[in-house]
Amino acid sequence: MRFHTRKWIKPQDLNPNGTLFGGRLLEWIDEEAALYAIIQLENPKTVTKFMSEINFKSAAKQGEIIEIGLDVTKFGNASLTLRCEVRNIMTRETIVAIESIVMVGLDEHGKPKAHGKTKIEFIKDRLK
Repeated sequence: MRFHTRKWIKPQDLNPNGTLFGGRLLEWIDEEAALYAIIQLENPKTVTKFMSEINFKSAAKQGEIIEIGLDVTKFGNASLTLRCEVRNIMTRETIVAIESIVMVGLDEHGKPKAHGKTKIEFIKDRLK
């Protein structure tokens, strides 16, 4: 699992229980998955098609720092399937795990667009 983004839990991110609001965390996960997929598929018109069961395992509190990790589990014809884990950066305790997020690259008409990718590519390798 590669952890790409860190977030600092601030007062505006909390629910009435004083812990990280699940909707805020899902927003961050969706954005991270979209950015990752756009870069991998080289298509700015990449959207979220599916997100599997979201398993909240622990809470994050104000002042804590979390990190969002993604792994590619499958390259489809026009899609990229990711697995996600969010954890507390200091304790390494898992906050949430999502087994499957499917991102789909679209063409100019909003239809799935084949990408021809079969493996993860790093930008440094594309710039050679």
